[in-house]
Amino acid sequence: MTHRIGFVGLGTMGGPMAANLVAAGHRVTGYDLSAEARERAAARGVMIAGSAAEAVGEAEVVLTMLPTGRHVLDSYSELTESAAGALFVDCSTIAVGDARVVADLVRVAGHRAVDAPVSGGVPGAEAASLTFMVGADGPDFAEAEPVLAAMGRRVVHCGTSGAGQAAKICNNMILGISMIAVSEAVVLGESLGLSHQALFDVASTASGQCWALTSNCPVPGPVPASPANRGYAGGFAAALMAKDLGLAAAAATVSDVPAELGGRAAELYAAFAEEAGAGLDFSAIITTLRKDDA
Repeated sequence: MTHRIGFVGLGTMGGPMAANLVAAGHRVTGYDLSAEARERAAARGVMIAGSAAEAVGEAEVVLTMLPTGRHVLDSYSELTESAAGALFVDCSTIAVGDARVVADLVRVAGHRAVDAPVSGGVPGAEAASLTFMVGADGPDFAEAEPVLAAMGRRVVHCGTSGAGQAAKICNNMILGISMIAVSEAVVLGESLGLSHQALFDVASTASGQCWALTSNCPVPGPVPASPANRGYAGGFAAALMAKDLGLAAAAATVSDVPAELGGRAAELYAAFAEEAGAGLDFSAIITTLRKDDA
């Protein structure tokens, strides 16, 4: 079944996602503040509207991929007035509390609400291999699932509104802590005369195995596809990791959960992003751990 889809936010993630919906046969009308993003999306079959409100005016499904919770909240006050009885699916990564406020706003306006943040980064968006973590009522999830499946490989129903965001920040807290742990172990191995390959060969098949090591190794060589082989270009930006860890740390504080390692990871990534690391892959955090980079 195909849908009329309004897509707001056609950046490095949203653009390829919208293009994959077009490839799946959906009629996609999109909008982004960036003229460059609009041009890229148009070249891939997305019909471009003159405004966000225009993009969603006739949509059965409204998808948003925006930078922060404030952007989502500000835009939804306008978008919910423009669409008529639509299914709103927000794929941004925002605070759990903000996601629940957004869902209430959507429902009060007579629509249905789904939060569906993603994992997989730009490569996953391009390849339609994203994982969606979904917070929604059962019937709304059932309607959203085939649309999300056109953009991803896995769609997981995590619970009601806000549960998708909760799963996303918990997952990325694990990832951020893991990358720091892998990086510290690699630097320790260097100081002890251990080659990167030797440590990788052991840890990747032993109890130290984790995604941060086997898929996104922070040093060049052992995993040729990792950003470390390209000067840490591409991948999942450290600034985005800092944002997600900040959301996790804030949620832990509100929930009175100690999360000491998560809090420290948030501090380290925030400092790295504020200095030279914002646009680098998050594995570049290893460069801050060596004595000669201190």
